[in-house]
Amino acid sequence: MAVNKDSNVYTIIFTVIMVLVVGSLLAGFASVLKPTITANEKNEKQQNILYALGINDNEESGAATFITENVEAEFKKYIKTQYVIEGSKSTENNEAYLIDVKKEGTKAKKAGYVRKLPLFVGEKDGKEVYVVPVRGKGLWDAIWGFVAMDKSMTIQGVYFDHKGETPGLGAEIKKRFFMDDFAGELMLDGTTFKGVAVAKGNNDPLNNIKDDYEVDAIAGATITGDGVSAMLKKDIKMYVPYFQSLNK
Repeated sequence: MAVNKDSNVYTIIFTVIMVLVVGSLLAGFASVLKPTITANEKNEKQQNILYALGINDNEESGAATFITENVEAEFKKYIKTQYVIEGSKSTENNEAYLIDVKKEGTKAKKAGYVRKLPLFVGEKDGKEVYVVPVRGKGLWDAIWGFVAMDKSMTIQGVYFDHKGETPGLGAEIKKRFFMDDFAGELMLDGTTFKGVAVAKGNNDPLNNIKDDYEVDAIAGATITGDGVSAMLKKDIKMYVPYFQSLNK
């Protein structure tokens, strides 16, 4: 019996079969590629943390450049201890870097949930440095990064990234000219946490003043800059009790 390829029944059956076949192929590819994707995500996060710590392949001038060789070995070399902070308790955990900060932020909206905060204690040039993750909202989508500080919560380095900010404007938060400005900025006024704001017209375009709690904004990227300011204040503030315990 001839099949009527112009009938609605044929079209529906053909469409269902194709959806099942394509869906199965995609699921198979995802399953095969999952270990590679997971490894790449782990590698990228370690590179980001090391960059904030000052372990990178930057030259005197030029683009921000990650280390690409032996990333896991370098991470273990410079990151001496990893902690998970839950309320007033901090627990050593060698996989703290795998904590999903976005998911923890969502869970924290539920009453009674104690948010898990990852913290990385590194050593550079004989000095202990503490690296924490930050995450917020830019103009179009998520922004995130890592901030390295000493015991006094003075910034030693940062790394920022974004999902969909405008090229030449908000996307510039991951450029060295912006990130380098944060080094040396104070976060505390005495014992009061103030954070660091990305400010327009802060009268310090060369960013020589490190106790004004401001860095110069990116022209045309006010909303993204406000997002950076907000995530620094909101996320780093959660670590203040830990730093207070260090300085007792």
